[in-house]
This record gives sequence, structure tokens and C-alpha cells, in this order.
Amino acid sequence: MRDERANAPIDEDGNHMTVILSRPYSFVPPYRGNVWPAAIQKLRLIDRHLRKRECVIDYELRHADRLTDSIAAGHGVLLAPNHCRYADPIVLGWLAREVHTHLFAMASWHLFNTNGFEAFALRRMGAFSIYREGNDRQAIETAIDILVTAERPLVLFPEGTTNRTNDLLKPLLDGVSFIARTAAKKRENAGQGKVVMHPVALKYLCLGDTWQWADEQLRQLETALSWQAAPPSRDPARLLPRLLRVSEAYLALKEIEHVGQASAGDLRPRRDALIEFLLSRCERRYDLQIASDDSVRERVRRIRSAVATAYFAESPTPASDPERDPEPYLVDAAAADLAQFLLSFPDEYMMPGQITDTRVVETIQRIQEAIYGKAKETMPMKVVIEVDHAIEVSPQRGPRGQPDPLLCQLDERLRTMMIALSKEARDFEKP
Repeated sequence: MRDERANAPIDEDGNHMTVILSRPYSFVPPYRGNVWPAAIQKLRLIDRHLRKRECVIDYELRHADRLTDSIAAGHGVLLAPNHCRYADPIVLGWLAREVHTHLFAMASWHLFNTNGFEAFALRRMGAFSIYREGNDRQAIETAIDILVTAERPLVLFPEGTTNRTNDLLKPLLDGVSFIARTAAKKRENAGQGKVVMHPVALKYLCLGDTWQWADEQLRQLETALSWQAAPPSRDPARLLPRLLRVSEAYLALKEIEHVGQASAGDLRPRRDALIEFLLSRCERRYDLQIASDDSVRERVRRIRSAVATAYFAESPTPASDPERDPEPYLVDAAAADLAQFLLSFPDEYMMPGQITDTRVVETIQRIQEAIYGKAKETMPMKVVIEVDHAIEVSPQRGPRGQPDPLLCQLDERLRTMMIALSKEARDFEKP
């Protein structure tokens, strides 16, 4: 069978094969030993990885003692960070080192299918798989069991995926509160104590010359688009229009690729129209019904699930059928991934008067991912890791038909911390 990755999409986590068609899903359990995670910490392997692969060269911990207190109290501890960069799961290793513990973390199954070494390393650092395209009971039960036994803190990213928007929070998934509440009920029934949730805010701050970096990266993008690169400039009044032009060029290319021609007008309605075109085409192909209030994320998840279900329905062992052509299914998976990726360009992120150096870097890196397949992690970063006070998880659900009170509290806490941290970035409009 040919390598599906050759033409597979780059997903929102920066990896090939969001939908895996080489074999059906199988749960990857966490490694529960302490030898490997202890060795990783002792040898400072996460520091090397973050410096080399993610250009995250420094960190600052704030209120780590709050986590220490919860662990010392014997609580089942859930860490709920915002998810803004691919480095997020690894930088939490610095927090674990500070409080002398190891972590378990839920990770998308496709991350275990990039290469053998990464799959090996993920498990040894405490990760276990979740099948995002379906109902993964085994992953959920594993997460609940970790909280009930209080063996280690559990990391769950309540946004689900990342899209390089450090100052904005995506809608939170209710699976996080379900896992926490179920574990709290089991602990209460067994007389084992509490389950607590710590919101954790992650904020990346640029350490280098952002204006020079932005100019260089934009000139490379302009060259990739066969444009004559603009002369070097550190003037935000020149850099920001160039960034807008490159964004518009990428959108026009995708319109031509999928619709047949580029449209005119403002970027937001054009983006939304292309997202709707991509999703509705896939939904018709798989006969999926949508409701008026279905989010783009929910529609994308449903399409991914339909792609995998349809592909494996033809043959449960595709590897034994060399004549099988996964290409049509990969095309549909790529369309769903593109729709979600397009949504990761927030409308309000580059409003005049609110533009920081980190926002410019994130926007350029999203475009690099779109054009090159991978962002250029060349801007030195420092990450601030701030731990909030523990939220005691009630075993009881809120009133039926009302917003989940636990999720609302988590959302409010994270937003408050992220707004405060966003003010620590430099104003890009004043170099």
C-alpha cells in the first residue's frame, strides 16, 4: 500500500493523517511506570526538545504552589490549560518538574501515528490516545480512573485542539466536565476525597526582534507566491498591509482550488463562504444531516467520523487490500481539515490598537503552515505558566437545559487569566 502521508493534509496540530486510514483505531494506553518520565526530566530532554523544535527557550512558573497543595491533599487533580501552540503539552513538563510529579495526558490518536519514535516518547511521557472521530469509551474510562486513583495529575485540554491564538479561547468541550464530574462521584462514593480542577493559563512571549523577524518571514512568503519581495522594513505601517495581502492571496488560492475562481470583497465573508462550501460538499457525499446551530467544529468532527466509517466499512483490513485507493477519502478529510484551519484566523485578532508582537507572529505562522505545511519556529519564545486556584468539582450536574456550571467557571477563569497575560506582550504598532 502506498504511503498515504504523501498527499494527506496537515492538520490543526501540525501533523499528517488527522484521519488514519492505514488501520482501524486501537487504544494506546498510558505508560504507568516512573522510570522513563524520571529519566526524561533528569536529562532535561524536554528542554532540548522545546529549544530545538519549538524555539521555546525560557519559562516562568506562577503559583505552582497551588498545584503542590492539591497533590499534597490527596485530591484527584485535573489540569485544564488553554491550547495555543503545539508545544503546550511539553511545556507542562516544566510545571511537573517544579512540583516533583509526573503527568498523564490525553492526546489525539493520530499523534501516535506520525513515527515510531514520537509514539514511543508520547507514551513514556504519560500520554494515552483519544479517538476524536468517535465515542472512545476506553479513553474516557482511563481518564476517569486516573482522577479516581489520584495517581498523577491528568492534563485535559478543554478546547480540544490548537490554532495559534494565544489571546483567545475557543468554546470548551463538555467532555472535560463529564470526566471530572464522573470521577468526583466515584471518589465521593468510595470516601476517597475530592476531585479538583486547576485552570492553567499558557502565554508565549516573543524574546527576539519581532519587526525584523516579521519582515524576513513576509519576504519569504511573498517570494513563495512569486511576488517581488518588498524592500526590508521595520515600519508597522508597511508590515501590516503586507500581512493582509499575503492572507488574502492564500484565501484566493484556496477559492480557485476548490470553487474554481477567486471571489471579491472582505476576507471574512469570503472565508465563511469557502468553509460552508467545503463542509456542505462533504456532508452531501456522506448524507449527513446538520442542524442550524451545529458549529463548524462539530460538523468537521462528523465528517471525519463518516470518512473513517465509510472507508473501513468496505474492508476491516485495508492493509491486506493493496488495490484499495484511499485518495477520495483523504480528499474529504483534507476538506474538513481545511475548513477548520480557515476558522483559526480570528476576525478580531488584528484590529488596530490591539496588535501585539505575539499576534503578528502567530498569524504569520498560520500562513506558513498553510503554504509550507509547517510553521517556521524561529522566533525565540518564553512561556508563562500560571496555575489558578483549584475548582472543587461537584458530582452533581447543573439544571437540565442550563449551561454546565463547571464548564462556565472554567471558561471564566481561563479568560480572565488570558486577558491579563495578553497585556504582557509588546505593542507591535510601536516598535
